[in-house]
Amino acid sequence: MFVLPLLGGVALRVVAELGYRPALWFWADSFVYVNAGVDPQPLESRPSGYSLFLWGLWPLRSFTAVTVAQHLLGLAMGVLVYAVVRRRGRLPGWGAALAAAPVLLDVHMVQLEHLVMADLLFTFLVTAGIAVVLWWRRPPVWAAVLAGALLTAATLTRTVGLAVVVVVLAGMVLGRAGWRAVAATGLVAVLGVGGYAVWFHSVHGSYGLGQSNVWLWARTMSFADCSKMRVTGEERVLCPTGPRLTPPKYIWDAESPLAAVEKDADRERLSGRFAREAILAQPLDFLRTGVGDALWAFEWTRRVYPTKGPQSAYVFPRAVDPFDDKEASGGKSAPELTAAYQGTRGDTAVVEPYAGWLRAYQTQGYVRGPLLAAILLLGLAGVVRRWRRLGAPVLLPWVSAVVLLVVPPLIAAFDHRYVVPVIPVACVAAGLAFGRRAARPSGPGPEVTTTASLETGPLLGEGLRYTGRRRKGNMT
Repeated sequence: MFVLPLLGGVALRVVAELGYRPALWFWADSFVYVNAGVDPQPLESRPSGYSLFLWGLWPLRSFTAVTVAQHLLGLAMGVLVYAVVRRRGRLPGWGAALAAAPVLLDVHMVQLEHLVMADLLFTFLVTAGIAVVLWWRRPPVWAAVLAGALLTAATLTRTVGLAVVVVVLAGMVLGRAGWRAVAATGLVAVLGVGGYAVWFHSVHGSYGLGQSNVWLWARTMSFADCSKMRVTGEERVLCPTGPRLTPPKYIWDAESPLAAVEKDADRERLSGRFAREAILAQPLDFLRTGVGDALWAFEWTRRVYPTKGPQSAYVFPRAVDPFDDKEASGGKSAPELTAAYQGTRGDTAVVEPYAGWLRAYQTQGYVRGPLLAAILLLGLAGVVRRWRRLGAPVLLPWVSAVVLLVVPPLIAAFDHRYVVPVIPVACVAAGLAFGRRAARPSGPGPEVTTTASLETGPLLGEGLRYTGRRRKGNMT
């Protein structure tokens, strides 16, 4: 049964490669990543994990190779969901295939894979890290180290991964994974994040994963009321005036109060101070705004900010304009940056009829909001059903999915690009929610029963079971 959605997922990705060559771009984030991929450096406003991924693929000198690698990671996520649900949930093949289908067949997942952006890599690293933790009831130390490395890499790709690391460590403690496994995962995370913070300090003069106070400030502008806040210093210039804008517009719009602050260092300092005061003065408004925006993910029709360009909705577009010569990143234009990476310009060519096939499929072929809500509710039902055992193993992937859904709109803004990474871990939780428990040996009461189980493969559940019964000297 799993072969059917797997082949469907392969077909979608092949058509994407044929229809949009060599890749899709998001202005100007894609080119910021490419610039740091050609010249590795800690980016100022975001972690550089994806740029290091591009740097690792640079010897292939091809953005086609980048998108192929990302499509393979997307397929690997579907395999991981299927395998974990089969092993820990003991579901039949059709049930596990159903759990993996949204990952393999969602067109917006395929679009993220074809986009030169960090989100797909982040989604794979989170899914793989959680899958490693769930593979064993008590993970061996080497597996805990691997899980820690994957989740640390996810954090260095998108900072929201840090919240997932905390959730996974808490889940390991509650699930009694063993102190060695918990310590190994935590130590790897501390060393990885700490090492990156030192690298960041060597370039930018401060410890961290990035300087992004302006994003949190823009989020608070949705509710901030300076009459309720203690803003008496320089940061008062950032108080909202006029009609409220969407958070991204507060960062880029010429009419934003931020435009009155000229120096980047002052912007970072003042926006951080303002955001802190806004959250402390209006904590309920902060939570209401972020959680309220997160609920947009459950609407039937995808909600997008009214920005220009077909990529605002993260879809496969009908047409893509060629690159222009304006600066994209690091003082270089998009043609210069893409040529530096692969030797030739990377303008997107839309090739028919393949592109038309994808555009037709994307009208219906994705996880609509109510279906995502149903998947999350199935996981929650599994947590409640197993509350006596702290919801294990459903609790860990379900809480991770909720964190991935709520944290981005809470600290930045709602964007469907942030919703798609929820799907794989939510499907794992839903698949494990009603999995079968391990069978118990049966036999007459007076017998002395010994049981030894051996796990012999990734998909066999309990594996082989040997039961010996001894009665009055006879072995049966």
